[in-house]
Amino acid sequence: MRLPLLLCAASAAALLTGCAVGPNFERPATQTPGQYDSSDLPAGTTATANPNGTPQAFAAGQDIPAEWWVLFHSEPLNALIKQALKANPDLQAAEAALREAQENEAAGSSILFPEVDGGFSTIRQKTSSAAAGGRAPSSLYTLHTAQVSVSYGIDLFGGSRRAVEELAAATDFQRFQLEAAYLSLTANVVATAVQEASLRGQIEATKQILDQEDRQIDVTQKQLELGAINKAPVLALQATREQTRATLPALDKQLSQTRHLLSVLIGQLPSNAPEATFTLDSMQLPETLPVTLPSKLVEQRPDIRAAEANLHAASAAIGVAEAARLPQITLSADVGSQALSLGKLFTPGMGIWDAGFNVAQTLFDAGRLGHQQGSAEAAFDVAAAQYRKTVLTAFEDVADVLRALQADADALKARVDAENVAHDSLDLFQQQYNAGNASYLEVLSAEQTEQQTKLAVVQAEAQRYADTAALFQALGGGWWNRTSDTTDVSSAEDKSQPAAGPNGDKHD
Repeated sequence: MRLPLLLCAASAAALLTGCAVGPNFERPATQTPGQYDSSDLPAGTTATANPNGTPQAFAAGQDIPAEWWVLFHSEPLNALIKQALKANPDLQAAEAALREAQENEAAGSSILFPEVDGGFSTIRQKTSSAAAGGRAPSSLYTLHTAQVSVSYGIDLFGGSRRAVEELAAATDFQRFQLEAAYLSLTANVVATAVQEASLRGQIEATKQILDQEDRQIDVTQKQLELGAINKAPVLALQATREQTRATLPALDKQLSQTRHLLSVLIGQLPSNAPEATFTLDSMQLPETLPVTLPSKLVEQRPDIRAAEANLHAASAAIGVAEAARLPQITLSADVGSQALSLGKLFTPGMGIWDAGFNVAQTLFDAGRLGHQQGSAEAAFDVAAAQYRKTVLTAFEDVADVLRALQADADALKARVDAENVAHDSLDLFQQQYNAGNASYLEVLSAEQTEQQTKLAVVQAEAQRYADTAALFQALGGGWWNRTSDTTDVSSAEDKSQPAAGPNGDKHD
């Protein structure tokens, strides 16, 4: 039997392996609404007479740009994200995990093809006359052997194909884990920059309050010098000022920690702080917020796609376990030449060959293979439940952030109104106090109220930015519109038009 004939037989056998045991994977059916609830998605948010009180409109059905952070119109922020995408260790680890999965898939796919090995050996051997019953003398010779071996496991029941399918699903899982890491990183950079801006705003507001308190102390000190009042009001105002001053170290500490986090996010030591600093005035709140349709969320959330790939791998593992319980057929052949001298190794008459097949079937294993299949089926049920949970959590995230954006706008308006009232009230009490018609306790109370309202306004402004970034993250971040490599971020500019639809690859 010639080697080409064996290969032809193997190919013919492969053509007969059209079906594979185990379930054929299909994306799970999920019940998704056609539109978000009207209470979750109104026309827009409340407007406030404040630099960061711009009303935001929800554009239902509008796609998300790949570089969604450019909608904040902050060049320093765009540059910082570009740095993070190039040097962040978590993203680099996710990229390496994807390459590992791709290599494993490529290596595992070789199981579908014949394995061909070549070898050459030289043996110096002496035989005894006793080996031939004493009828032949002993001999001493050298045997040279050159040989090619071919083996091919016929995938009659599809176990090998299911194994390759499982590896391909594992690659998909890592691909979407990478997208999830990309989205998490960009969202974290934006959120941390907003946190820095918020802290700087709170520090600035606190310093303004201190200046105001210093002026009030100066007026009171003059009244004390003129004998109009006793020293108690001066001491009380000074105590209030020191209490206000005592809040600065905590804010400074949080600011330093936030800057350290930004350094780590861009792959730098905490001592290598970014050159750019962030304030709320350096950013612009997006006025139009694209909100993709609920039916698209399942295709666009990286965590959902990763859960789907994990479910796909679990489905294929059932087929692998089921095929392991069925007969395993292997074709094999060896062809080569043997000679007593190298010069005669490839001369006529020196050829050797053998060919055959092997069928193996487990007859008794105390239920091991059956339980392994049962384990694979249970693992599939686990993955299916995790997938459903991921989908539900995704819709919960979107609903929560849509509500939060409305509440943020309402909260900012209420806090700005409260700040205006507190400011007017403090002015009035200070005038009355200077005229001797109000007590210093009333001034102290008014000052503390204004201090609280100023800080509350800054926090409310920052919360609108943070929840706006959270919306883009909850909706998937627009990765499906990215045409470049994962870490290749182009110059910061508004790319609001979609370049391509989500990856909808299907597996047979």
